Amino acid sequence: VVNDVDRPVVIKVASIAATKSIQVYFIDNEDYFQRKSVHFDENGKFFEDNGERAIFFARGVLETVKKLRWAPDVIHCQGWISHILPLYLKKAYIDDPIFSNSKIVLSLYNDIPGATFPEDFKSKIAFGGISSDDLAVMEKPDGINLAKLAASYSDGIIVGSDEVASEVTDFCKEAGLPVLPFSAEALKDGSYIDDYNNFYDNL
Repeated sequence: VVNDVDRPVVIKVASIAATKSIQVYFIDNEDYFQRKSVHFDENGKFFEDNGERAIFFARGVLETVKKLRWAPDVIHCQGWISHILPLYLKKAYIDDPIFSNSKIVLSLYNDIPGATFPEDFKSKIAFGGISSDDLAVMEKPDGINLAKLAASYSDGIIVGSDEVASEVTDFCKEAGLPVLPFSAEALKDGSYIDDYNNFYDNL
């Protein structure tokens, strides 16, 4: 249920051809995701319901994990559309045994929306005992504050781009969160895989 409307979650699954053993699950919904473009309309305007889409995505992922009875060690959030998930996991799903040992890692990129979400975005996020205090950082409903919200409820931060807004990275450091800084060299030579694994192990 998003904004008092019950919407179906469609789960699609595919295998990565090169491995066959790795499956990828897709969250789908006709109203939210079957569009010709991802985040902006044909005139370059940020979709009015992008906030609702992010809420639907976060809840859809967590409910799918519960339905499939997975118990993830690491939940790695990538892309701004996943930025509500850490809050939900740490507040609304905190007592669910499926997630009792899960650590949340947030990767930050230069995809943080510059647009402002509708004024009622903050109230739409709240459910399952989430209070206005939990959403205090969203007083101004924009992409920067949404990234800060995600960071606030994450166990570790990976800076995935050298163009992430300093306001967000400074917020993470000031909060005392473990941060893996961006390394262009590690991406180039492939050593970032070891860096990521070590980061996971130390959380």
